[in-house]
Amino acid sequence: MTHKTIQPEGWAPAKGYANGMLTRDGHLYVGGQIGWNAQQQFESHDFIGQMEQALRNILDVVEAAGGRAEHITRLTWYVIDKKEYMARQSEIGASYRKVMGRHFPAMAMVVVSGLVEDDALVEIEATAVID
Repeated sequence: MTHKTIQPEGWAPAKGYANGMLTRDGHLYVGGQIGWNAQQQFESHDFIGQMEQALRNILDVVEAAGGRAEHITRLTWYVIDKKEYMARQSEIGASYRKVMGRHFPAMAMVVVSGLVEDDALVEIEATAVID
């Protein structure tokens, strides 16, 4: 097998996609995570709450593959409101460090007109290398 599907224990099944794909050489590709919980329900309709949950979801996938935050090499963020993102930088930084610590991988930020889930305010995808 060239890759393994990663699905954190207790999560509702992903439909039509994988939450994570781990290759034999340790590259983990984490599908876009939004701010819903393991049962695919939004507990927050606030940008910071959803961002923090999306990061926790990424970390859950990384940990399910045997990794840690330090193994994350890239994050790509998709946000629907650039002004809110810019206005809340200090909150974003504090929430990011709460989940990821002081690990700062390569990142990109993309402003989009919408996300597939109507209630989603942010989606984040990740790549990790697990040795």
